[in-house]
Amino acid sequence: MDERAPVRTWLTDMDGVLVTEERAVPGAAEFLERLKTSGCSFLVLTNNSIFTPRDLRARLAQSGLEVPEESIWTSALATAQFLSDQRPGGSAYVIGEAGLTTALHQIGYVLTNRDPEYVVLGETRTYSFEAITTGIQLIEAGARFIATNPDPTGPSPNGSLPATGSVAALITRATGVAPYFVGKPNPLMMRNALNRIDAHSETTVMIGDRMDTDVVSGMEAGLRTVLVLTGSTRSSEVERFPYRPTRVVDSVADLIDEVVEPPEDD
Repeated sequence: MDERAPVRTWLTDMDGVLVTEERAVPGAAEFLERLKTSGCSFLVLTNNSIFTPRDLRARLAQSGLEVPEESIWTSALATAQFLSDQRPGGSAYVIGEAGLTTALHQIGYVLTNRDPEYVVLGETRTYSFEAITTGIQLIEAGARFIATNPDPTGPSPNGSLPATGSVAALITRATGVAPYFVGKPNPLMMRNALNRIDAHSETTVMIGDRMDTDVVSGMEAGLRTVLVLTGSTRSSEVERFPYRPTRVVDSVADLIDEVVEPPEDD
């Protein structure tokens, strides 16, 4: 990859890197198989907070991609980790789906609409005006505002859908309170992922399809970064950004031969 220490760990975004519109990117299955057989540690990262890792494993399997449940790291899990570190055993009012509520239950949080310590906003396909109103009123009453990720829209077969960032902007406009976003491009999500698999930034590569989330968060966490051109960012757009990835490749198929067994520790 470059003249730094040999790569021992790989982090990769999911949508736009491994799958596009529920279809596996050519070479993605072979890339994942090489990761598993090489002995390299790896995690698949996603800002999607709707699904649990078990759900995502099943969805990837339907696309022909085999990823162990424990190798999937979501913004919901990162948010739960953040809250557990900040206020163990706390309480939250959640606007979101099973991926987020399950993650918070697993860290021992109480989900309530009565004087919660946090309002936690995640992605959902069924945003409720009533739930958003309750969140606004709880924030006005003093609850802290957390959001899983800042993505303003999400994809659908019929076009863009409003996502967490858009609803967060609505709540902020109503309350005057901005949320703390845990997911990409916050490098905290990368650092939590590294800690989860006991990896080091100097020997880790982040693969993504977006300059404004994957590449910038990987760079700020001290990782080598690879931009693939199978997703959001086009090659003509790379030079518009004030930072650059370590490399730009067409797809993960170009990285298969670079996944090798990590050297033994000295």
